[in-house]
Amino acid sequence: MGWRSPWLLFLAVGTVVPSLAHGAPDDHYHMVQEIVLGGEGGWDYLTYDAEARKLYVSRSTRVDIVDPDSGKVVGTVPDTPGVHGVALAKELGKGYTSNGRDGTVTAFDLETLRKRGRIGAGTNPDAILFEPTTQRVFAFNGGSHDVTIIDAKTDAVIRTIPVGGKPEFAVADGQGHVYVNIEDTSEVLAIDARELSIRSRWPVALCADPTGISLDAKHHRLFVGCSNKLMAIVDADQGRLITTLPVGAGCDATAFDPQTNLAYSSNGDGTLTVVRENGPGRFVVADNVPTKVGARTMALDSPRQRIYLVTAAFGPRPAATPDQPRPRPQMVPGSFTLLVLQR
Repeated sequence: MGWRSPWLLFLAVGTVVPSLAHGAPDDHYHMVQEIVLGGEGGWDYLTYDAEARKLYVSRSTRVDIVDPDSGKVVGTVPDTPGVHGVALAKELGKGYTSNGRDGTVTAFDLETLRKRGRIGAGTNPDAILFEPTTQRVFAFNGGSHDVTIIDAKTDAVIRTIPVGGKPEFAVADGQGHVYVNIEDTSEVLAIDARELSIRSRWPVALCADPTGISLDAKHHRLFVGCSNKLMAIVDADQGRLITTLPVGAGCDATAFDPQTNLAYSSNGDGTLTVVRENGPGRFVVADNVPTKVGARTMALDSPRQRIYLVTAAFGPRPAATPDQPRPRPQMVPGSFTLLVLQR
């Protein structure tokens, strides 16, 4: 997963996916706030702590902790070069960042935000999660195509598992299983968190370059975001493809809300696709909510029925050169913005 910058998605501006079904009234989200956070640096994952009401936002060399109610940055985890994601081990009072630029994981104290240690990982650690049944941290290394597993009680690396491709988003089911997309092979891997082995490898041929992944743990279904404007819904036990649905262009993250049984895809073309199950195994697109171009990564606040997205404004794309055939436009200073959607 690269930085969440709209420059990748300018060609998708104006792409809107038509709804396949009229959403029920309680399916509808709308944008209620745009909070300018400002600050320098790109961004990547968002991680939300619903109990503490804190939103962790990765910002290139640091993690900003935002109070989404006040719109204020209330703390910072510094010195996280090339940070992608944040994992929270709340029962241990610790957090972890995946630092892509120097191939490390930073362990920090959730209360004080002070660094507790720096742990060596693979090349470009990207997705990161805490698996609660084993109390292990899984850092997914996009450059070295493997997973670094850390004992969260001691912060010692206990194993590295090759995965045979570039891992992207990952999700844990709370029962000792971890699922991860392999972007360049269009696969979903199921990892046994106790045995530290790959349990299953499932091809998802219709899903190009899978990115976001989320889980309905009760019904054992995975919601996988694909770069070819699809969401793939996969049986988490057998790896069977249940169906695919159209979503917006530039999908990055997906989320599932167990309170509403709705799934979401945040899309860089400026839409949030809402998916509803109309019956056993019968899924429909219930809504496509307008957001902002580039708002392609999200965090779900399930208790309050909110979704958080981030984006920024960018200047014109510079002219291409032989050395830079696809140059990136510069982010407009001070334009980094938090979007709040409410149900």
